Amino acid sequence: MTASHLDHLAAPRVVAGLGCRRGCTQGELLDLLTLSLTQYGLTVDNLAGLASIDHKHGEAGLLGLAEGLGLELVFFSPEQLSTYQAMAAGNAFTEAVTGSPSVAEPCALALAARMGTSASLLGEKNRSASATCALATFDREPA
Repeated sequence: MTASHLDHLAAPRVVAGLGCRRGCTQGELLDLLTLSLTQYGLTVDNLAGLASIDHKHGEAGLLGLAEGLGLELVFFSPEQLSTYQAMAAGNAFTEAVTGSPSVAEPCALALAARMGTSASLLGEKNRSASATCALATFDREPA
C-alpha cells in the first residue's frame, strides 16, 4: 500500500447531521459544515455522509449540498431518531415542526451507527441563523 492509501485508512470518518429552517441556502449549510469540520482539523474529505430528518426531504439547500459534495444524504424518521435523543437537548418548537425534539445530533449519531461501530458525537452542534450541524465519528465495521 502507498503512504497516501494508508493515510486515507487512518483518516477520521465523520458524518454530519443537519437541521435547517425552510429555505435555508446551500451556501449557509456549506459554511456551517465547513466551520464545524475546521474546529476539529477536518475537511469535507473526511465526510462519509450527511443526514437530516424526513421532514426536510425536499429541502433544496440540503439536496444541493449533498450533490455538490458528492455525498449521500440519508433521511431519518422521528421514530428512527428516538434512540439517539438522550444525547441531545431537545426543544418543543423543533418537536412540533418535525416530530423530533432535536435533529442535528440524533441524525449524526443514527447515520454513524448505520455506517459503522462506536458512533459518538464530536463535540457540541454548531448553529447559524437558519441551520444546525452536529458531527459524529465512527469506526468501520470489521471486514
